[in-house]
Amino acid sequence: MIYLTLDKILTDSGISRYELSKRTGIQYQIIDNYYKNKVKRYDSYVLDKICNALNCNICDILQHTKD
Repeated sequence: MIYLTLDKILTDSGISRYELSKRTGIQYQIIDNYYKNKVKRYDSYVLDKICNALNCNICDILQHTKD
C-alpha cells in the first residue's frame, strides 16, 4: 500500500495545511485530502507543487508498505 506522510512532514516543519495551500496555490480541500490520505489517484502536478513548497523529494512524502 502507498500512502502519504504529509501529516508528519507538516508537523515536523511547523507548517499548517492552510499555509501549504497558500504556498502551492492548491485549494485547501485538495491539500486536506492528501493530508488525510483520502486520495485514490495521486496527481503528479499536485505532488510536484507540494514537494517544491516543502523543499523535499517525492520519497519524503510517499511511503510504501507491504500488506
